[in-house]
Amino acid sequence: MNIKGSIALVTGANRGLGLAFTKALLAGGASKVYATARDPSAITVPGVVPIKLDVTDPADVAAVADRLGDVNLLFNNAGAAVRAPLLGSRAEEELRMLLDVNLFGVLLTTRAFAPVLARNGGGAVVNMLSALSWITQPGTGAYAATKAAAWALTNGLRIELKAQKTQVTGVHVGLIDTDMAAGSPVELARVSPQFVAETVLQGIEAGQEEVLVDGTAKAVKAGFNADVPLYVAVSSAR
Repeated sequence: MNIKGSIALVTGANRGLGLAFTKALLAGGASKVYATARDPSAITVPGVVPIKLDVTDPADVAAVADRLGDVNLLFNNAGAAVRAPLLGSRAEEELRMLLDVNLFGVLLTTRAFAPVLARNGGGAVVNMLSALSWITQPGTGAYAATKAAAWALTNGLRIELKAQKTQVTGVHVGLIDTDMAAGSPVELARVSPQFVAETVLQGIEAGQEEVLVDGTAKAVKAGFNADVPLYVAVSSAR
């Protein structure tokens, strides 16, 4: 999948990593970049096309997909996070909210744009996951659960979209230096949104189905092979 000449749509593009993706795509020679957000007035990058999109609203997603028939590169970047105990009084409410964005939002947008991608030669879908798809740290239980589900969803979508020659890439990374990570209880080195975006675009062009952006993601995946897998060892140590 070539970035140069592509027509991309980025969800959650008004700030943080989504904003970095839009800039990296333009710098990489994308012909057009649709930048979406619930409030498109917050999108101010010159050269992008602001689009109103709520990834949790099926009608909204379907309407945008009907309008944008030229997309061949879809970035499922929109995400939400809360830091609360899984057994807290509001746990079910918070988990459902996270699932709406982090899981069902990815499903809705991918399902809506799959026919568009097929008509345009297959293209690619990029799902922003996390090192927390594979491991849970204190205070991240609900978020990690939704990212683990999104990882499984990504693997299933890859199988179902193979016949139409759509590349599906899952991206795993530790902490990104964005507003979403502010106040995170997890003590890890942070990487810049720009570095993440550039690394992901390189992975897409190389045809990678999985991109491990930083040392955190690589170490967590490698930890699966330990005698006591890392996802068990971390919880046992607490």
